[in-house]
Amino acid sequence: MSLFSLTGRRALVTGANTGIGQAIAVALAGQGASVTCAGRRSCAETVAEIQAAGGTAEELILDLADPMAAKDLFAGAGYSILVNNAGIIRRNDSVDFTEEDWDAVVDVNMKALFFTCQAFGRELIAQGQEGNIVNVASLLSFQGGIRVPSYTASKHGVSGITKILCNEWAGKGITVNAIAPGYIATNNTEALREDPERSRAILERIPAGRWGKPEDIGGTAAYLCSPAAAYVNGAVLNVDGGWMAR
Repeated sequence: MSLFSLTGRRALVTGANTGIGQAIAVALAGQGASVTCAGRRSCAETVAEIQAAGGTAEELILDLADPMAAKDLFAGAGYSILVNNAGIIRRNDSVDFTEEDWDAVVDVNMKALFFTCQAFGRELIAQGQEGNIVNVASLLSFQGGIRVPSYTASKHGVSGITKILCNEWAGKGITVNAIAPGYIATNNTEALREDPERSRAILERIPAGRWGKPEDIGGTAAYLCSPAAAYVNGAVLNVDGGWMAR
């Protein structure tokens, strides 16, 4: 079997209807995993793309605005891969940021992520099964950002959750890693890309000289779930075109 094969594995990818989540779902399916594409909106487009390429996929409507939405999802379901990609962002100056916007972002990006990991890990540990978790963090897991206080706080939290779960579950055969994307061409960065001055400033900071593509993240996630990464654990991998190296 290939070091990168996921044949026979069942995976759940949250926020798989578009962007990074869609690319991750497609990448996992391309390596042979059967993928449940979960989102608060339909993931039919992602499922169709996977099936057209000969892969196996299904969609699941899952709204992680309720942080406990996935608590009963894993029992007896045979999942051995979990990718926590679902996330939201709200922008405003810190002096004007509202409690509502703070709670909305932290509930989805951090609280739901933890309790989804908990439900997944609890099932695997009960079954004595090995598995892989990949959390989607951010460049802002290491930096402060501008006008996104709850997003920055939540992505720092994702990094910490990744490390504590690695510490607790590594001995049980569950790897827990995170990917920290830089500036990727998705819906979340559309406003930045459409602002000529902001876009130019960002590109000047990226040694690769381009915005990242969602598939750049998809391949990294597939690697972290594969036998090739069996001893990679507790890592927060920068996928940023070299931004953090500067």
